[in-house]
Amino acid sequence: MKARNIISTVAIAILGGVVAVFAYTRFFESKKNPISAEIQSPYRLTQLTNSFDSNRVDFTFAAEKTVHAVVHVKTKSTRDNNYSSGNPIYDYFFGNRGFEQSPQPVEGFGSGVIISEDGYIVTNNHVIDNANEISVTLNDKRTFTAKLIGHDANTDLAVIKIDVKALPFIPYGNSDELKVGEWVLAVGNPYNLTSTVTAGIVSAKARNIGIMRNGGEQSKMYPIESFIQTDAAVNPGNSGGALVNTRGELVGINTAIASPTGSYIGNAFAIPVSIVKKSVADLVEFGVVQRAVLGVTIKDIDSEKAEEQKMDKIEGVYVENVVEGSSADLAGIKPGDVILAINGVNVNSTSELQEHIGRFRPNDKIDILLSKDNKKKQISVTLRTMDGKTSLVKKGEVSVLLGATLGEIPNDIKSKFNLKGGVQVKEITTGKLKSAGIQKGFIILQINNKPVFSVEDVEKTITSIDGGVYIEGIYPNSRTVYYYAFGK
Repeated sequence: MKARNIISTVAIAILGGVVAVFAYTRFFESKKNPISAEIQSPYRLTQLTNSFDSNRVDFTFAAEKTVHAVVHVKTKSTRDNNYSSGNPIYDYFFGNRGFEQSPQPVEGFGSGVIISEDGYIVTNNHVIDNANEISVTLNDKRTFTAKLIGHDANTDLAVIKIDVKALPFIPYGNSDELKVGEWVLAVGNPYNLTSTVTAGIVSAKARNIGIMRNGGEQSKMYPIESFIQTDAAVNPGNSGGALVNTRGELVGINTAIASPTGSYIGNAFAIPVSIVKKSVADLVEFGVVQRAVLGVTIKDIDSEKAEEQKMDKIEGVYVENVVEGSSADLAGIKPGDVILAINGVNVNSTSELQEHIGRFRPNDKIDILLSKDNKKKQISVTLRTMDGKTSLVKKGEVSVLLGATLGEIPNDIKSKFNLKGGVQVKEITTGKLKSAGIQKGFIILQINNKPVFSVEDVEKTITSIDGGVYIEGIYPNSRTVYYYAFGK
């Protein structure tokens, strides 16, 4: 009897436990799950939106594709520490004044970008300027002597070549399609640290920072500045290196930094590939860049200028002056006009206009959309050189040899010195005249004792000379006669 009571008690306890578990599961656990789901639902793992391409932030593909096509450029040049009177014949007979020292060797370094498998390399003009020797070290540590194909101070570009085949190269991209905020990589050799890759974004486009006119570089004729600004780290030695997009395409040549210390502080500038492609093609084909100019003095438009000119909208580039006989003059462009677009592409700054014109050669025709008194007008313009010609310049021609633009002497200077002939050096770049010490503004009166009366006289005389060239002339601010000499 007692055992039966114990068994009954245990059975009742087990049954009660089963009922309790069932009731808890049925009435409490079923309510717990939805409550838990409501609390957790707002806290999910972050996911990329459908419009975001994850490949755009993966730099490994672009780095691997481009690092082998960026080279280390080393140069050797000689710096003469002698003080000169500026007159080579005077110095020859009477000697240099001051303390004479032997010429000092100078070494420089920078970067370059292989653009073809047969060894053509683009770099900055300032990297190789005045170099006696140029050597190129590839990423696999092979070193070659490079030949200078051509260079251009206006765009700060140069093309050199090494005799090697089957080289890796970087294909051209499209700098016009670059967007502010887009990722880019700078590939180069900062501080002689070879094969360095840094990343940043496009901070701005069409920047004009005035660097081409700084440091006494007034000899440059028509510098084109329309830089891509980036915050990718660029330092000395990166000059001439590649700026590439995440697809490994060349979109610019790294050229300058904005820094009070000379080292990177957040702003770097690259020449857009739209300018690079045209300049490289000219240098390879002709040995000189074919420079077409519109022949206008232009200015950016701000709210003050728009109000002054009673413009309905702030857009385009304002034409302040037009050079007589220039492309613009012959096409009917007048001071006060506003240039709105080139070949259907809007231009809203002087740098944008310069960049677009810089893509063309003399005798190319372009369409310009103008605003005249707030009325739009489309015109066709045939581009010309600085001296109003439509012909192309070939390497070896006198203007290339001399590295100068010559023109007529202003009437006031003619009267001042009672000149019957002569021509004036209007602009000067790298060439024989600059090497001889001749400066902008110099008036050439005689070449090898033969008077000259026109630019054509200079060209014919120089062409006929086989040997040394002796130039006699004056400067507008002095009555002293200067003599310069150089070998042809």
